[in-house]
Order: sequence, then structure tokens, then C-alpha cells
Amino acid sequence: MKSKPIYVEIHIEADVDAVWKASQDPYLHSQWDLRFSSITYLPRNDGEPQLFTYERKVLPFFSVQGWGKSSGVSNQLDGSRSSALHFGTEQWFSPIKEGKGYWKYVPENDGTTFLTQYNYDAAFGKAGTVLDTYLFRPVMGWATALSFDVLKKWLEKGESPASQYLRFFTAYGLSIFFAFIWMYQGLLPKLIGMHPEERSMMGSALHLSDAQSAKAVFVIGIMEVLFGLFWLVYRRKRRLFALQLIVFPLLTIGAILSSPGIAIDPFNPVTFNLALFVLTWIGYANSDHLPTATTCKRKR
Repeated sequence: MKSKPIYVEIHIEADVDAVWKASQDPYLHSQWDLRFSSITYLPRNDGEPQLFTYERKVLPFFSVQGWGKSSGVSNQLDGSRSSALHFGTEQWFSPIKEGKGYWKYVPENDGTTFLTQYNYDAAFGKAGTVLDTYLFRPVMGWATALSFDVLKKWLEKGESPASQYLRFFTAYGLSIFFAFIWMYQGLLPKLIGMHPEERSMMGSALHLSDAQSAKAVFVIGIMEVLFGLFWLVYRRKRRLFALQLIVFPLLTIGAILSSPGIAIDPFNPVTFNLALFVLTWIGYANSDHLPTATTCKRKR
């Protein structure tokens, strides 16, 4: 199975020198590129390729380390620049064995077109190639594109990569959390368990019979599961956070009106919904103008 190279291109409203420095300086590069935690240049003599080592921390006590060689830097008459890259790792557990690629910087009237293309050999034989094709390579392409957009926002708007990534992972981490919460609340207490307290609260709030309450709980359970799934697929997370800022207070008021005694129960809906409201507000505050991989071209 022949692997398809990863290609990413983005337009940045900054001159070639600024984009070049941000991507060629190892300290600056490791700040915005999600694929690297650190890059260290090794000593070299004039005219020799630049050797370096890199590290990507995956977990607190687990990291992937490798080597690289940057060479073939060229400056064209039209002002464009490019550099070639050769990289790899000796660690057996790394999904990447060895690869090559390049950076290219093309000056435009209103900025710079910055692009990269690279390919590599996957580890672990045929099984590793299949896993790479359908999982790891798409993740690498996404991480590259997301990193390019972080660089774009850094050079154009001045927001640091660390701040962008903090907002990004806060917003998407909370999105996964709320997806779990809604699906759990829809499945277990309602669809699977059909908890008596759920039926009782529904019947008290809407003046329904027991049979009608069961049907209403079932319908609401389905809606909650679907809303949880919606959190995973809908891209405009800020709208969902805004919706929850309205929904959670309404749910709290409705629960108290239907059964006032629950307000003094341990771990009651009042405190539970208050905690979810605060987390929703944090997500809303961090979800404005998030970096995204969709701003990049992924094909030549």
C-alpha cells in the first residue's frame, strides 16, 4: 500500500522573513507546532546541513524522540524560499520510522503562502501501514494543519500559541465532557433504567399519568442522547455553550418547582446544574475564534 504524502498550505498576512523565523528558529517552531514539544539544534560548521533532535511528549512519563537534518535551503529570484527535511527515530514504539519533506515560503502582495509536504515510512510492517493510513496519518495531517493556523493567528493577531492551545483544548475537552454527560443522563436514568424519580418529576411538572410520564421520559432520553452526539459533530461549539447557559438555569428551576424537596438532598440537581453552568461558562469564554485545521488547503 503506497502512502499518500501529507500536504498542508496556508496564507499568512506576514512577510516571508517573519514566517521563516517562526518556523526555522527551533525555540519559536516548537511553540506553535503541535508535533513537537522541543527541538534542539546541534553544532555545525558552515556549509553543513543543520542536524537537530526533537521530542514529542505524549504522556507525563512517555515521549517520542528522534533526529532530523535540515538542508537544501534555497532563495529564489522571486523571493520565495524553501528548505528540505530528513527525519526519523530509532525508538521501536514510534509509529514513524523515517521520512522526508520540505517547507516552502512564497511571497504574495498581502503576505506569504506557507506550505509543507512530507511523507514517511510507517513502523510495524503491514499492520502498521494499515493503522497509519486510517488513523495516524490523518491525525498527523490534522495536527499539521491546526499548527499552521495557530502560527497564522500568532503572526497576524499576536496571540501566543500557548494561549491558543489552552483555549482549544479547554473548549474541546469540555465538549467531550458534555457529550458524555448528556448521553449518560439520557441512556441510564431514562432509556435503560427508567428511574422512578425521573417519572415522578416529569409527572409532577406536566401533570401526567404514570404511563404518560414514562413516554415523556423516554422521548427526553432520546433527545439528550442526540444532543450529546451533536456535541461531538457540530463545529460551532460556542453556540452550544451559549445554549447551555440558558438550558441549565431553566432545568434547575423546573426541577425545584416539580419537587421542592430535592433542593436539600445531597448531590442534588441544584448543585449539579450549578457546576455544569460554571463549566459551560468556562467553555463559552474559551471558544471564541479557536484555531482550526479547516483554514488550510490539504491538497496541492
